Amino acid sequence: MTDPLTDADDEASTPLTPEERAALIPSYITNRGLLNEAEQLAINNAVAWAFSRRRNVLSEPFLRRLHARMFAGVWSWAGEFRTTPRNIGVEAWKIEVEVRQLLDDARYWVDHQTYPADEIAVRFHHRLVFIHPFPNGNGRLTRMAADLLAVRLGRVRFSWGGGDLAGAADVRKRYIAALKAADGNEIGPLLEFARS
Repeated sequence: MTDPLTDADDEASTPLTPEERAALIPSYITNRGLLNEAEQLAINNAVAWAFSRRRNVLSEPFLRRLHARMFAGVWSWAGEFRTTPRNIGVEAWKIEVEVRQLLDDARYWVDHQTYPADEIAVRFHHRLVFIHPFPNGNGRLTRMAADLLAVRLGRVRFSWGGGDLAGAADVRKRYIAALKAADGNEIGPLLEFARS
C-alpha cells in the first residue's frame, strides 16, 4: 500500500518520517496535491515578505525565519533544523556548524569579491542544499535564498531552468545533474542552469 504523502510520484520532496507527518498542521491534507497547494500558498506569501525590503540572507536567524514563513501554517517544524538522518545532507548533529561555516564563507566571498555575483549566490545555494538543514523544503528555501543574495549583489533573480522543478521532470533532471556536477567541484552546469 502506498502513502499519498510520502510515496507519491513527487520525487521532488524529501520523504517524511511518521514523526514529521504528525507535525502537519492542516487536517484536510490527505494527498500530495493538497500538500503542494498549501505549501505553495505559504511560499507565495514568503516571497512577497522576503523581497519587500533588503534582508540579511547571510544569517542563520534569517534562514530559519524564511523557512518558517515559507511553510507557515503547514508544518509545525517550519524554521527548525532537522534532527533526523537523511540519505542526503550532513548528519543532523553537524547542521548548525556547517550552516555557520557556510555563512562565514559566503560573507567572505561577498566582502572580497572572491567570485562574480552569480557564482557567489549559486555556490551559496549549492552548499546550503548539500547541508540539507530542514526536514523538507530545502531546495525551495535554498533557491529563494540564492535569489535574495543575487538581488543583494545587484543581479536579478535566477530563473532556475525556467520551469516548475516539482512538476517538470526534464527540468528537475537537469537541476539534479547540475547539483551533482557541483558536488564534484564543477560549478559551471549549476551556474548555467540557474540562468537558463
